[in-house]
Amino acid sequence: MKHLPSLKNFYYLVNLHQEQNFNRAAKVCHVSQSTLSSGIQNLEEQLGHQLIERDHKSFMFTAVGEEVVGRCRKILTDVDDLVELVKNQGEPMTGEIRLGCIPTIAPFLLSRVVRHCQQHYPGLSLLLKEDTTEKLLEALGKGELDLLLLALPVDTSGFHSMKVGIDPFKLVVHRDLAGGIHEPVDYQALPDESIFLLQNEHCITGHAISACQLKDSTKINPFAATSLHTLVQMVDSKLGTTFLPQMAIDAGILKDTELTVMDPPGEAPYRDIGLVWRQTSSRLMTFRTLGLAIQQLLQP
Repeated sequence: MKHLPSLKNFYYLVNLHQEQNFNRAAKVCHVSQSTLSSGIQNLEEQLGHQLIERDHKSFMFTAVGEEVVGRCRKILTDVDDLVELVKNQGEPMTGEIRLGCIPTIAPFLLSRVVRHCQQHYPGLSLLLKEDTTEKLLEALGKGELDLLLLALPVDTSGFHSMKVGIDPFKLVVHRDLAGGIHEPVDYQALPDESIFLLQNEHCITGHAISACQLKDSTKINPFAATSLHTLVQMVDSKLGTTFLPQMAIDAGILKDTELTVMDPPGEAPYRDIGLVWRQTSSRLMTFRTLGLAIQQLLQP
């Protein structure tokens, strides 16, 4: 059998590409800078091709090096999945799950998910990360996360997904202004720039506009909030109205405000909530069991 490259050197290469700095990459890998550099040089010798162009002050990955980094990242992810498969054989609800979640779900659901797992699956440890949908999907593809809790639909090409529930949208307005809004709500009757939304990087903005059939952009205020809590403060100041997911309302986001909830026009607009994981993951049973638990938590 021919001598194969070391997984350790793959790990060095991937982290150097991630950090774009030898010193930082060495710290991530918990080795000296010389050890990391030697490992990558050894990998180049084994592959018979230059992966990095170096000079005294900088370096850059060659075209082949970029391709090798992608292949190495996938190999390391597959090895991690293999280890988890063997480790959790017969005990799917044990071990660690690196779970990513978007900011419009995390504050209102994750604590309940964690408590449920602590009570029913004490051998399972959830390591949590909150970020935007785009960044979470990128981290999942790189093997930095195992599972995502997202609002659907999003482009999940190359991944498996499981719908775990729905989250209705509600129109929220200050009680002093609610008397001037008749139900069913007519958006055209609202003042221009009176609807506040999140920044576009938050997928809930697109979901809300689509689900609630809001087609007139003149009704949207140019101010874009970074969180649902900021939207609540804007609306509580009688500046306009906004859309909130029922999940956030149930979690008490309107507590200590003078806001009231109304139904948007249309057929009960909502967003889907789902789990997303890599197609190559070996923890299908674990993810589906967790998905069924979240389904129960999302029941009205």
